[in-house]
Amino acid sequence: MASGQDLLNKAVEAHGGLKRWQTIKKIEARIRCGGAALPLRFKFGTFKSYRALISTAEPNIVFFPFAGKGKRGIFSGNTVRIESESGRVLAERSNAKAAFKTFRHKFYWDHLDALYFGGYAIWNYFTVPFLFLQEGFEIQEIEPWEENGQTWRRLRVFFPPHIPTHSREQVFYFNSDGVLMRLDYTAEVFGGWAKAVHYCRDYRNYSGLLVPTRRQVLPRKSDGHPRNFPTLVWIEVEEVALGPPQ
Repeated sequence: MASGQDLLNKAVEAHGGLKRWQTIKKIEARIRCGGAALPLRFKFGTFKSYRALISTAEPNIVFFPFAGKGKRGIFSGNTVRIESESGRVLAERSNAKAAFKTFRHKFYWDHLDALYFGGYAIWNYFTVPFLFLQEGFEIQEIEPWEENGQTWRRLRVFFPPHIPTHSREQVFYFNSDGVLMRLDYTAEVFGGWAKAVHYCRDYRNYSGLLVPTRRQVLPRKSDGHPRNFPTLVWIEVEEVALGPPQ
């Protein structure tokens, strides 16, 4: 197995390049989401349609609206809170990840649980592959993967403990141009059974940053192939605006 640095460098360049990425401090996106995953925890329509203000430097996102009209959700690493438009804190939870160890979370999530899950997920999706250049990531290129007549190079990534994410070990699949096509992970906040195949499609170039505008998450079989049903999560990105350097 190779170190993976060559593949990571190619991916970074394909998605816009490090020089361009370093000029972007904020990403504002209009997004729609759905699928079977959140309803499994009795959260219906939580991320149906929203705007997200995403920090590129640290795990921080503001979702608006969230949990009702006139409210916003703020994900900041391991802390989540819901605020009114005036900034009054309506609900807050520190050490949000640890909360998922309680028995209730196997059956039912509240708004703060959904905010933590959606926050780290969207932040990861918009910062990969540039995220892997940060200190603490371990990467290695593993054997290629054949799918639908294509050969994809694969990068196994071990996330450092301070980065909120689905699971510490994940696998990322890149086409011959270095563009991310698929990623595999276990959504541990749901349980060790929640093994997923996540596809990235319909890329668009937004001022130099390559962004997939359609994503689909399916269950993953033991042989690594996806099940065709159900769609656990779908994501549609409708607008993207990049913030200038501060």
